[in-house]
Amino acid sequence: MSPDPDEKYDEEACSVIDSLEQIGSQWRLIVLHDLQEGEKRFNELKRSTDASSRTLSRVLDDLQELGFVNRRLEEDAPVATYYSLTPKGRSLCPVFDEIESWADEWLHATPTGEDPAAVAPDGGSAADE
Repeated sequence: MSPDPDEKYDEEACSVIDSLEQIGSQWRLIVLHDLQEGEKRFNELKRSTDASSRTLSRVLDDLQELGFVNRRLEEDAPVATYYSLTPKGRSLCPVFDEIESWADEWLHATPTGEDPAAVAPDGGSAADE
């Protein structure tokens, strides 16, 4: 009996869905993207992400529990908490690079998927002129 082709699709879709459930919230993505620049203190992340203290604390706890972020406590005066990406978190850097490349190319595309610069004011192709 041959495998059901829909079963393979479902497995692939499930891994995408499972991945997005781990990293897909707005705040998780913002924090992960921000930490690509290197280790940051809690207050630095708060300023750079514009998250409330409560939201940022919850997101960092979630990301730490999921293995994306390391937490380091510096007990010298003044006491400070630092966050950085784990190898699992750093493995997302190429994904962010690809998303940025996609956004540069497609974010401002027309609803039909065309580059706005390539569309003439009358709706035809600018290359036809």
